[in-house]
Amino acid sequence: MKTMSLIVPCYNEEPTIEIFFNTVEKVFADHPTEFADVHHEYLFVNDGSNDGTLNEFRKLNVAHPDTVHYLSFSRNFGKEAGLAAGLQHATGDFVAVMDVDLQDPPELLPKMLTTLESGNYDCVGTMREDRAGEPPIRSFFSRSFYALINRISKVQIIPNARDYRLMTRQMVDAILELPEYNRFSKGIFNWVGFRTTYLKFENQPRSAGETHWSFLQLFNYSIEAIVDFSEVPLKIATFVGGLFAFLSVIGIIIVIVRKLLFGNSVGGWASLVTLMLFIGGIQLFCLGIIGNYIGKIYLETKHRPQYIVQEQK
Repeated sequence: MKTMSLIVPCYNEEPTIEIFFNTVEKVFADHPTEFADVHHEYLFVNDGSNDGTLNEFRKLNVAHPDTVHYLSFSRNFGKEAGLAAGLQHATGDFVAVMDVDLQDPPELLPKMLTTLESGNYDCVGTMREDRAGEPPIRSFFSRSFYALINRISKVQIIPNARDYRLMTRQMVDAILELPEYNRFSKGIFNWVGFRTTYLKFENQPRSAGETHWSFLQLFNYSIEAIVDFSEVPLKIATFVGGLFAFLSVIGIIIVIVRKLLFGNSVGGWASLVTLMLFIGGIQLFCLGIIGNYIGKIYLETKHRPQYIVQEQK
């Protein structure tokens, strides 16, 4: 009998865990034919929560020791560390990544499994048909991000795609071959390739609690994605530096010619200072871009672990 591992990263999700578990269990119970030859197991990852999330894991593990397992980090290491830990510890022939808030509808699991078992695909991903219920400004920036990264990156990322997906063991093993410290899972899933299809679903509300992603966190996450999967910002910095160097040479020539022809001093000191401040700002902007990439290199060279497990069952 084959095994399906469900990876569920959690951070301060105490109110949603029991709801999630009961909902997913009902899906498996309602589809005995699709899951007749597949045993399922849960791998919850506690990303340093400071509420009762870990206690909920312990309760489920005591009640279902054969199907519910968990990892608990020593502190909050972030979403990507939780996903990486789940993939590294999952042992199933099929591996799913899900959010515990039920915004990833578990009702899709039977169809996802049937699609994989057909042998035509190695991964079944999911994507929202729309972003109904989200603030318009957040939807606008999300669309802008996908449009930008798909324009400047060789790895194409499907707009509105979720991390929620079911993968074969072969694809998971390929992902685990990428040991980098700085990770953007949506990009990694596409970078490794493999035959992938997507199922669409309507945007779902959270089953309980509130989202832990602020606008600033999402913005920083998008910067991480761009730095991880594109060199275009570095090329822009190079182009801007070259452009202003060229313009400065033209300016020097103009000043010299004006002095030789007219013999008067060059006026416009206020505009000159303004121009210098503008060029200085551009230089700092370009240095910031370069600094982001150097910072990523620095983190990679330290070879620190992506996470530290404090408790495991």
